[in-house]
Amino acid sequence: MTSVSQPYQRIPVVPQLIAALVSGVTVFFVIILTWTLAYQLLYAGRIFPGVMVAGVDVSGLTPSEAAVKLNGTLSYPISGKVLFRDGEKAWVASPAELGMVFDPSSSAVTAYGVGRSGGLFGALAGQIRARGNGVVVPPVIVFDQRVAYQFLRQVSTQIDQPLVEAGLSLEGTTVVASPGQVGRELKIDASLIYLGAQLQTFSDGEVPLVVQELKPQILDVSAQAETARRILSQPLTLVVPNAVEGDPGPFVYDVQVLANMLGVQRTEDGVQVVLNTAGLTDMLDPVKALTDRPSSNAKFIFNDETRQLEAFEQSRTGLVVDTDATVLAINESLLRGEHTVTLVVKEDQPQIPSTSTGAELGITELLWSETSYFYGSSAERIQNIQAAASQFHGLLVAPGETFSMGANMGDVSLENGFAEALIIYGGRTIKGVGGGVCQVSTTLFRTAFNAGFPIMERYSHAYRVSYYEQTASGAVDPRLAGLDATVYFPLVDFKFKNDSPYWILMETYINVNARTLTWKFYSTNDGRSVTWDTTGPTQVVSAPSPLFEENPELKKNEMKQVDWAANGANVTVTRSVWRDGVVLFQDQFTTHYEPWRAVCEYGPDSKNPEKLANEKSLCRNPSS
Repeated sequence: MTSVSQPYQRIPVVPQLIAALVSGVTVFFVIILTWTLAYQLLYAGRIFPGVMVAGVDVSGLTPSEAAVKLNGTLSYPISGKVLFRDGEKAWVASPAELGMVFDPSSSAVTAYGVGRSGGLFGALAGQIRARGNGVVVPPVIVFDQRVAYQFLRQVSTQIDQPLVEAGLSLEGTTVVASPGQVGRELKIDASLIYLGAQLQTFSDGEVPLVVQELKPQILDVSAQAETARRILSQPLTLVVPNAVEGDPGPFVYDVQVLANMLGVQRTEDGVQVVLNTAGLTDMLDPVKALTDRPSSNAKFIFNDETRQLEAFEQSRTGLVVDTDATVLAINESLLRGEHTVTLVVKEDQPQIPSTSTGAELGITELLWSETSYFYGSSAERIQNIQAAASQFHGLLVAPGETFSMGANMGDVSLENGFAEALIIYGGRTIKGVGGGVCQVSTTLFRTAFNAGFPIMERYSHAYRVSYYEQTASGAVDPRLAGLDATVYFPLVDFKFKNDSPYWILMETYINVNARTLTWKFYSTNDGRSVTWDTTGPTQVVSAPSPLFEENPELKKNEMKQVDWAANGANVTVTRSVWRDGVVLFQDQFTTHYEPWRAVCEYGPDSKNPEKLANEKSLCRNPSS
């Protein structure tokens, strides 16, 4: 018997495994799905397991049941405690007193929403997380910040305090020191942020108060108070350095004067008590007036023979109180406890010393000499001419300087050698101190005019005065009308400018017997020359009829003239200043003279004053 071998058959394994795996997965998903559906059906309308609100388990409860449980369980708004502290002060309030209200219904709804949002997988993940580890849902609260704000505002009344700088005050001469105070302010808005966060925890706790502090720049002035008391311990005495007999001082200021100037100034290190600068400066003004000895230039005459300057009044170095340095010295001395202080003075050197030469100053020749005449002047008028003219003899005018007659004149007073003489004032010719000074100003005007210097300020008289139109013979020259200059310091001045590069030396000479005043300018001729023309008096207006007034001090038929008639007129003088055939400048001087009436006074019971004046040749009007 012959055996025949059967071929080997392979059974397919992989398809069987795949089929088994698919079958298993299908079963698993069926189980999961069945469980999930059952879980959802089980907790339909109820909160999933593991969900808590502020530590209260609400698993398996409907939202309404959860709300009831939360409302009965969570009493934090009423029983909770919130602590506020500021240093040793503390305030405690319940959340309800701070405006917190717990909403159990909303909280329950929030808890019910756990595991029911985020899609299928998100919801399942939430359910699993809640069942596995638990989910704590924050309670829903309503926080009325207005209530909390009012609470904190009451707290702020016990915290807030204003910033106060330390200060010094005086009660008479007693120093009173008041300490400074740190400023504090409760920042309510910032504190509310911390309060809201604490309430959200649903637990007791301390809420930090946000308090802003502002430190004063000056907190303590006790040391300065002691300094002030030391300053006010005795009077202040100021003395002239190296004082000799005849020097002013000492100057003593009592404690009350010092107290009125006491003040505090800031320094790099804080503050310092001193006498204020403005007060000390004012205090030193009269001291300077008595102590200052200004420098003075030398006064010269020009020797026409040697053509050299000769000093007839030596220059003098001045001493001037240095106000700023003295103020500093006073304060420094008082801070050291010293109450006798030496004034700080400095030398004031003259601009022109006695050793100056004509060559240095450019004074080498006579530029111009002008003479005016004053025939018929009274002794008082002549005295005033002499007193005024002497103030300018030997004076120097610097290059570029505008020379003011008033600034160099000094006080026109009886004490300075002037007398009462006739002046024009208030529409009348009356007696006044200094009558005749205008003879000097007129002569200076004509000297500067003919020397070719610019006239910066000049005023004419109200009416024509015969003195200023006199010639050497005593006759009146109408061409001189409009070449007068009146002064009445400090309101009315005469000024001219030295626009040359050289100094000008002025000399004045009076010949009482000849009734002449001569004014000379010495300098260096820069080639300028002067031509001028005048319209002479035009539009002449006759003087008004004389005025006759009774004077009880005069006797019957006695008469005297107190004002003199003058015709009114207009005059224009045109001047041209030349150099090398070219006009440097041209100017005009227009003068308007008012018509002026004569005034005569007569004694009581005098009859026919006009006839009496005619007989005595008084109060006559000039011819037109």
